[in-house]
Amino acid sequence: MDMPARPRSVRLAVSLLRTRWLVRAPIWIFRCRLGFVFGGRFLLLEHTGRRTGRPRYVVLEVVDRRPPGELFVVSGLGRRSAWFRNILAEPRVRVQTGVGPPRIAEAHELEPAAARHALARYAAAHPSAWQQFQPVLEAASGARVSDAGSALPVVELCLERPAR
Repeated sequence: MDMPARPRSVRLAVSLLRTRWLVRAPIWIFRCRLGFVFGGRFLLLEHTGRRTGRPRYVVLEVVDRRPPGELFVVSGLGRRSAWFRNILAEPRVRVQTGVGPPRIAEAHELEPAAARHALARYAAAHPSAWQQFQPVLEAASGARVSDAGSALPVVELCLERPAR
């Protein structure tokens, strides 16, 4: 695919996204029960390693949500993201949104039409963020990304109702 030259800010953002200690720092914020500082736009996803069976963690931006208890996240590195491959192998996960305790959820990849709809809703709700986020996603994934169509997988997290 022929991609145009990337601005320095996009190259820097992609480089930062590939800096392990930096992308893992928000995990500790959630573990300290301070995830609320992200204003509900991010979540901590606990998933099971497909090879090790051990708990793994990643902080992801919520690109769409529907009541009751449906959250949508994008795999910014496409199908090669470790967390994405892990949830395909074991879809039962735990989700912490920053308010309240972690909740059990079932994860599944959306069909392309539903994924486009979720990205379109994100772009409409957060046009400024989308304008900054889109070129970074394209550079990180090596694929064209738009709210009208994307090669990036979108995952729905269906939260279980809390026990009463």
